[in-house]
Amino acid sequence: MRKLKLDELNRPDVEEFKSQEKLPVVVVLDNVRSMHNVGSVFRTADGFALEKVVLCGITAQPPHREIEKTALGATQSVDWIHYVDTVTAVTALRALGYEIIAIEQAEHSTMLNNFTPDKSKKYALIFGNEVDGVSDEVMAKIDECIEIPQFGTKHSFNITISAGIVFWDFFSKLRL
Repeated sequence: MRKLKLDELNRPDVEEFKSQEKLPVVVVLDNVRSMHNVGSVFRTADGFALEKVVLCGITAQPPHREIEKTALGATQSVDWIHYVDTVTAVTALRALGYEIIAIEQAEHSTMLNNFTPDKSKKYALIFGNEVDGVSDEVMAKIDECIEIPQFGTKHSFNITISAGIVFWDFFSKLRL
């Protein structure tokens, strides 16, 4: 078996990507501290052709070399916006018709494997701070909470791992 070369992957360029149909999902980063995590979320959002990345609060904004270390140019292809606080972002997204979903461990959460996205809806997926998770103020504003099942000794996944798992799940259920 031979690995494919980059030019054999047939990926769109930035202009083609911007005009292609996107998965009806935006990702909301609620005060994410690590610029490497921010960059990784951009790169993964590009990989699954999400609509937009919404950066909130202390979450770093492009351009920044620490974000680019992991984004590898995805900040150029994926649309993004910054809000001073996440509650304002959630309010704006709800007004645009998005269903607001926190990715969090919470009472009455729905396990990811039991969640079926509705193809007629748009979704805003909120990922929280690496230490504190999705803020309590934001949790009070959500429509639903999805939890990723875990079976080991650790209490949570890194945000970039969580994003990859959830984006793939939504993509596979909505497009495949």
